[in-house]
Amino acid sequence: MDKLEQTILASMKSPNHPHLIDSGYEYKSLFISKVIPDQSNPRYFPAVIMSDEHAYLVATKQMTKSQIIERYSADNKVVIGKGCIINCCTSGSSEWKKTNNTISSIIELGENVAVSEVIQAPTVYPTEDSLYQVLTGHRRFFAMIYVHGVNGAAHFKVYHEKPILHKIKQFQENASREDLPQYGKLQAFLTAMHEIEALNVAKRRRGDNPLKVKEIVSTLGISSGAFDNYNVLVRYPAVLNAYENGNTLSFVKMKKQVLSIENDYRKRYGITILTATHKREINKELAELFNGSNVKSKNKVTKESYRFDKIESPKVVKRLLSENILSLDVGVNWEELNWSDPKSVNEVLNTVLTFLSEQ
Repeated sequence: MDKLEQTILASMKSPNHPHLIDSGYEYKSLFISKVIPDQSNPRYFPAVIMSDEHAYLVATKQMTKSQIIERYSADNKVVIGKGCIINCCTSGSSEWKKTNNTISSIIELGENVAVSEVIQAPTVYPTEDSLYQVLTGHRRFFAMIYVHGVNGAAHFKVYHEKPILHKIKQFQENASREDLPQYGKLQAFLTAMHEIEALNVAKRRRGDNPLKVKEIVSTLGISSGAFDNYNVLVRYPAVLNAYENGNTLSFVKMKKQVLSIENDYRKRYGITILTATHKREINKELAELFNGSNVKSKNKVTKESYRFDKIESPKVVKRLLSENILSLDVGVNWEELNWSDPKSVNEVLNTVLTFLSEQ
């Protein structure tokens, strides 16, 4: 029995046990310096929070990016402070580009926070070292730092204690956000399902019935169709790797690709049930498909087409369609022309157009 199952069982035995996903809460103003992000949350990105003093020095160009990186050990991280966010990831890398997009969204949100209160306050819970850890609302939390700095205060929804099934709580928010990359949503689903499985194990140990699919869907806060999409996509590591590497295909389209390859595999080998071995082979096929769609083969030759240059004169078009071009004295040896070579043919076609334009 793992630790989570033990915690769930212990909570179930208590006559006044807290709700497994939520617990009691209240809204409070907290000093931002007392709040820390959850690095295991898909909405978190590798951030380091700088002091207000250093943020001022950066803003007034009295402290350089290299000095910030050294001071905060911020290689391949993002340094956030009052009025400034510094992307310290390798310039030009895919991580750098993705981080820039996140930074832009935080700055945009920060501009809204500066003129009005956050409509939905970030949720936090107390830790053993008298701090508070973000449960949901990481982007809003970073926007607060950008606007108020670490010495400022902001409004939070504060749980009295950490919800036992807090990953389900995070997934509920992540699944509803359109701006969260697909990879983050799939990771959040996997961690939430780990808690669902632990809950079912605990219920069985108590002699209770495990959650039915309808109850799981309701607990996660998604539709049955979305639940099916998630289950299909997390079957294969190649799908997660593709999204992690920048694939932006929608879940519905990706699911169609996966199911198509599964069906082809079943027909090829005359089987109905896919074993673990079959799924490993399908995963290889998916990996090859995604690599092939993202990386052009060095040996692949682009097929060149036959084409005319742009024709601006209607008279040229009329002559081109009405005359026997091969009989005109355009300075081309038609018998020696290699008709199978698009480059040679295109050069001749342009010669013909030039000739007709000058007549």
